[in-house]
Amino acid sequence: MTDYDFDLPPGQIAAAPARPRDSARLLHVGGSGGGHGADGLHPYSLTDLHVTDLPGLLAPGDVMVVNDTRVIPAQLDARRGAARIGVTLDQPRPDGTWHALVRNARRLRPGDTLDFDRAPGLQAIVLACADGAATVRFNLDGAAFQAALQQAGALALPPYIPRPTGPTPADATDYQTIFAQHDGAVAAPTAALHFTPALLARLPVPVTVTLHVGAGTFLPMRDGPADHVMHRERGVITAAAAEAINAARRVVAVGTTTLRLLESAAGPHGVTPFEGDTALFIQPGFSFRVVSRLMTNFHLPRSTLFMLVCAFAGAERMRAAYAHAIGAGYRFYSYGDSSLLERP
Repeated sequence: MTDYDFDLPPGQIAAAPARPRDSARLLHVGGSGGGHGADGLHPYSLTDLHVTDLPGLLAPGDVMVVNDTRVIPAQLDARRGAARIGVTLDQPRPDGTWHALVRNARRLRPGDTLDFDRAPGLQAIVLACADGAATVRFNLDGAAFQAALQQAGALALPPYIPRPTGPTPADATDYQTIFAQHDGAVAAPTAALHFTPALLARLPVPVTVTLHVGAGTFLPMRDGPADHVMHRERGVITAAAAEAINAARRVVAVGTTTLRLLESAAGPHGVTPFEGDTALFIQPGFSFRVVSRLMTNFHLPRSTLFMLVCAFAGAERMRAAYAHAIGAGYRFYSYGDSSLLERP
């Protein structure tokens, strides 16, 4: 994992997004060639731009693909009798149950009933529990469940966004993309947070797919790559979306969640319609079959996402790009600046 480590000054971790969103900086990481970034010394094409410059970087036939998942207030305070239980919804399952991460999980047994603060009518039955996780079934569904969740839940913001008293009212909109349509994500597909109606008006209409980002995206990578088990996330690619993607000259994935879903659905003749789970772990050596360009924020050191961008654009190139971004004062992580990566 030392190959995927770097030092980041704490002051470069963004606590809030750029305003307007599309005013964020964009580092264009091109192919090999003479550098023309701020220092002029790196061996790769690194160009300092802004997200508003994105339309000029696309060519005819490029198709942008975005993730249209909607972030839910997934962090819940529950009670089993006098015991307090922290519940973070992780993933909706096809049978209507939820996989959840649980604090004080040792206090739970299958068959237990959970009540939720701030939503008196909401209850959940514990169907299974082990290793800090549980499968639960709520007594409400559809609009009634979503309304109760808005009452009882809070956004599960990443731990590096300082909110001593919890998410702010601004986070409710800041941590949601303008593409959000389908409820189910715990974390936002952060590359798409940079888009505004004004920017979209200057871009081709994007193709939408759905990957519900789970709470596992926040978990550290405790083992080496050979032993790491990726969390599972649920995704959908419709037949119409697959057809549009396969007709593209180049596929531009907005975000690592979009890229992982597209590569999970890659077949011998392109992307196939998809509905199911993916636990695809992309690391150097992976053979990309669909995505040619990736728009993504700057990721944590020693993380699966930094490994993914190293696999996509080359480890040496990404180390140079991150060193340049740190030196040039780019803002990192979920609310930070962005990059556009080219496949070598």
